[in-house]
Amino acid sequence: MKLKIETLTADAFADFGQVIDTEICTNQFAINGGTTQRFHDLAEVETIGEARGGISIFRGDARQFPMQIEMLERHPKGSQAFMPLQQRPYLVVVAPALNDEEPDLSRLRLFYATGAQGVNYFTGTWHHPLLALEEVSDFLVVDRIGEGHNCDEFFFPEGSDIQIAAMSFEGV
Repeated sequence: MKLKIETLTADAFADFGQVIDTEICTNQFAINGGTTQRFHDLAEVETIGEARGGISIFRGDARQFPMQIEMLERHPKGSQAFMPLQQRPYLVVVAPALNDEEPDLSRLRLFYATGAQGVNYFTGTWHHPLLALEEVSDFLVVDRIGEGHNCDEFFFPEGSDIQIAAMSFEGV
């Protein structure tokens, strides 16, 4: 199965989380004597159990395409947000849950995120690890920091043929 690339919009991504994007923010206002514009409450940070929200930086290698997708992961105890720091585009692969233990691979979705868009995965959302496109890219990540297991991995059954084709992602 070749995944069809979709433009990342708030409506298209609503089942999986929130799109972090100043262009669609409806709650913005001036602060600091009018020298700064605050784009307020763009995503909800979720944590379950004794934990806190933390800020990290992830550095992702640029992926080569075509690319075989062989696994997804989820974080059952908290949300996870990614915001590109160098304004480089990236890809987002997500799937709804089939049951309590695995994603529904027949409903995988592939989104193109511009370098000005971030994503915030809801708690428990199945997603592929970071898919940087152009070159090594840094992402500001906000997620759960705390004790306990918070990363489930699901490796696709042998013989699964799910791929992202080699293509130009510009203009998506």
